[in-house]
Amino acid sequence: MSRISVRGFAVASATAVTAVGSVVGVASGSVAQPSNDAEATASDSTLLADIPAGQQAQVQTASLTQQADAQAIAADASAKKDAEAAARKQAADDAVAKQKAAEKAEKEAKEREEAKKVASRSATRDASSFSVQSSYTVAQIQAMAAQMVPSGQFQCFSNIVNHESSWNYHAVNASSGAYGLFQALPAG
Repeated sequence: MSRISVRGFAVASATAVTAVGSVVGVASGSVAQPSNDAEATASDSTLLADIPAGQQAQVQTASLTQQADAQAIAADASAKKDAEAAARKQAADDAVAKQKAAEKAEKEAKEREEAKKVASRSATRDASSFSVQSSYTVAQIQAMAAQMVPSGQFQCFSNIVNHESSWNYHAVNASSGAYGLFQALPAG
């Protein structure tokens, strides 16, 4: 007996029942009505010896059921494995996309910060608003410096100028010839 599917087994069983009914009908003398269904046609070519009976049919049914269950389990495992692989791939793609977006956002933030610094320098270093005088007081020089130097850097700037010239913009170093608030060389 060759292996057949569960559906094939069911069709064979139905065919056997039909064939047995036909044989019983012929033996009793009744004439069978012609039928167009596939089972009746198949019954003519099916031998009763090929159809399993009793315990052998139950064993074959159990075997077929086990095979079907094993195939279903294998299909479920394969589908689960494929779904997990797809989920891992999607997670990796999402992570790459998020990383690119974060890098882009960081770059844009740096560009905005740099533009802000440039604008701040341009705004704070505009000395055209100061009137030209022949002489300035320390307070006036400090006020001009406060407008030109960013507020976060003014204290450091003030410490350097205090050390070099004590805010005297005409200060001259006798030994080197350095001149001005920062003691610049050359003095010209």
